[in-house]
Amino acid sequence: MLDKEGIAKRIAKEVKDGYYVNLGIGIPTLVANFVRDDIEVEFQSENGILGMGPFPVEGTEDADLINAGKQTITALPGASFFDSAMSFGMIRGNHVDLTILGAMEVADNGDIANWKIPGKMVKGMGGAMDLVASAENIIVAMMHTNRAGESKLLPECTLPLTGVGCVTKIVTDLAVLEVTKNGFKLLERAPGVSTDDIKAATTGRLIVDGEIPEMKL
Repeated sequence: MLDKEGIAKRIAKEVKDGYYVNLGIGIPTLVANFVRDDIEVEFQSENGILGMGPFPVEGTEDADLINAGKQTITALPGASFFDSAMSFGMIRGNHVDLTILGAMEVADNGDIANWKIPGKMVKGMGGAMDLVASAENIIVAMMHTNRAGESKLLPECTLPLTGVGCVTKIVTDLAVLEVTKNGFKLLERAPGVSTDDIKAATTGRLIVDGEIPEMKL
């Protein structure tokens, strides 16, 4: 089973040389810490920065350098800063190669709910709506079940949707899954996790084809 850093480390393997990548709030922000040193990647944040680096070392934080989640960040050499209009122009113009988001629920057809729980105060959807509407490659980083132990990989989302049929891959504390027209296809198991564990934690359609390898971090 993976912790949050383990999920981020596994997703970092999906980041390719030359990619422009948007990181959502939560687990996705950790991905920047685990990208290979031998590739060039540009991390973009919708509040107006291209060229984010890893989180700063404690004591070196700059309060003026933040991501969309208001966490302090570092800027790599050559980073650029711009207004939200230009940032969302990049997103809506499909200039981001990979979007990594957190989620409360994902349906087995690729629907995602990640912004609102009815009855609870929220500030708004933020940039997620634009990201899921424009991106062609969306990876979700989340825990496989909620705090009550209920599956977050469902036949249908029960919470208000952020996007429809848009998620391509999911990395949880238990598994790596691809979203296909027939449901969640199990690709990898987390260390110490069995296929039966994943079946028990998944209520959406799950495709298990042969022996499922254990993921390598």
